[in-house]
Amino acid sequence: MRITLDIPDDTFRQLKAQAALSGMKLKELVTQLIQLGLAAGVTPSLPAQPPSPPPIAIKRVPGTALTPALSNAQLYDMLNDQDLAQYQNMLQHSAAPKW
Repeated sequence: MRITLDIPDDTFRQLKAQAALSGMKLKELVTQLIQLGLAAGVTPSLPAQPPSPPPIAIKRVPGTALTPALSNAQLYDMLNDQDLAQYQNMLQHSAAPKW
């Protein structure tokens, strides 16, 4: 069966060199190495879970109430409101006659 593999350049160079040194065709060497790996029961290690991002530091002023956490939807609403206010401000200033 024919397939296409994406092999990193360094790995391909190693395969090509090993095939040349052993007098084998590249496809024969790749097949042999795959068969050896399957026979050995080698299973690829799963990538480790990426670490979660560190918590965001929040500056607290002693003696004041905590700021409640906001949801993403609330944050997006705040950003959209600010964008709209800036846009309206820009329209008002550009529509004013320049005497």
